[in-house]
Amino acid sequence: MSASNHSSASPAATPQPIYLDDLKVGDQFKSGEHAMDEAQITTFAAQFDPQPFHLDDTAARGTLFGGLAASGWHTAAITMRLQVTSGLPIAGGIVGAGGELTWPRPTRATDVLHVVSEVTAIAPSKSKPDRGMVTVRSETRNQHGDVLQVATVRIVVPRRPDAASLAPTA
Repeated sequence: MSASNHSSASPAATPQPIYLDDLKVGDQFKSGEHAMDEAQITTFAAQFDPQPFHLDDTAARGTLFGGLAASGWHTAAITMRLQVTSGLPIAGGIVGAGGELTWPRPTRATDVLHVVSEVTAIAPSKSKPDRGMVTVRSETRNQHGDVLQVATVRIVVPRRPDAASLAPTA
């Protein structure tokens, strides 16, 4: 099955909302970009994850990171922002229902992030014909293509209003 490629590189462009009925396994989406810098990393860390390797480059050099690294939660928050504004135009918004998150490499102040997502499973709801569950695997990458975060999540995706009324109930 060939994958559909959807790219929404510009947040100014408003992509058409995507419904469950529009998706197929293998569909891919690519977000716009977000440039990191030291101020973003330390500001986020000071408020939400105040550990030395997120707050101070000199202190971070003596850790396993070997230098200033963004909090994984900061990377996750930026990933969500990129998905919402330019990467995954799900009708009604991205509503999570669980998942798994890993950070194989640290995010650095010089990184420019983007997200590449792929639909890996689709399951129309048997009890609620107006929606279904979609599993999406998203990689947050830097400008070199290094994978900094992998998120495999299940999201609730609505069906097209006309399709939901035609869906068989089980």
